[in-house]
Amino acid sequence: QVQLVESGGGLLQAGGSLRLSCAASGRTFSIYAMGWFRQAPGKDREAVAAISWNPTNTYYADSVKGRFTISRGYAKDTLYLQMNSLKPEDTAVYYCAADRTFGTVLSAPAYWGQGTQVTVSS
Repeated sequence: QVQLVESGGGLLQAGGSLRLSCAASGRTFSIYAMGWFRQAPGKDREAVAAISWNPTNTYYADSVKGRFTISRGYAKDTLYLQMNSLKPEDTAVYYCAADRTFGTVLSAPAYWGQGTQVTVSS
């Protein structure tokens, strides 16, 4: 099993920046890709960004391209999401996810964190 724990959420004004972190533990050798999802009230959960370990593939939702950056720690057991130029529509619970392949981490990841709230006020 793999455990994922997010941190770094909070309340901030539009235009601000925030960095989310996700710490992975357990059978992390089985993880090849990790990603961030978000779910706003009344909306479906959506993939925001994803990254594979080696070679490095990345994915960004169109709504966050140019504003968000996904990265991983050197030890590959930590995932980050740098969020800049935040907008009120970025308000959501952000979840960390992990799986064996880049494709499945975007479609149906096996492992999920508990989520961290990000609220952007106008």
